[in-house]
Amino acid sequence: MSIRAPRTLTLLVLAAALTATAAIPAVAASPSGDEPRITSTSSLTGTGRMDYPVPGNDIRVTVDARASYGPGHFPVRSEGTFRISHRTDAMNGEPASDHWGEFAVDCLTTGGPVATVTGRLVRTDHGGPWEKAGYLKRHVRMGVSFYVADVANGNGGPSRIGLSGGAEKGELPLKKCMAPAPDATVVAGGYTLRDRTPVR
Repeated sequence: MSIRAPRTLTLLVLAAALTATAAIPAVAASPSGDEPRITSTSSLTGTGRMDYPVPGNDIRVTVDARASYGPGHFPVRSEGTFRISHRTDAMNGEPASDHWGEFAVDCLTTGGPVATVTGRLVRTDHGGPWEKAGYLKRHVRMGVSFYVADVANGNGGPSRIGLSGGAEKGELPLKKCMAPAPDATVVAGGYTLRDRTPVR
């Protein structure tokens, strides 16, 4: 048998609960009110052509990414874009091609001369392989890693890039901030990496 509390008692209990909640001190928030206080920032910019073992292929990665950090190793906010382009010469009876994809950055991490960038595909060439594969429709996430050589400061060259590729249907998606090791040599162009710098 259930016992229904009088309406007056129910309202009193609800009022007491609201009063108790209001009495709990609020946790200190950042000026924006929705993220921890920013303690450091980092950035990665530039364009580089990566070595590719097949002649007649030109693969370039352009990046303009920034990150803001609070406590911990992962950024609380990342922004910017990166673009991967793949041009091929006419060969073996196939015409020349120029395919590309642009990504909205959702994570930039840096550590010394190394950085990783991930983002979701937001634009690509019409009728290109990434559109045909459904990458654009699914806004597939891809990751790029960078080793940025700085010979003057003891970080010997050459610089390197690593590309994740896109996950096919049925495969686990790539997580934010993850990319393979930078294994392909940068043969033209280069990058400027500013590691985590304290906010003053």
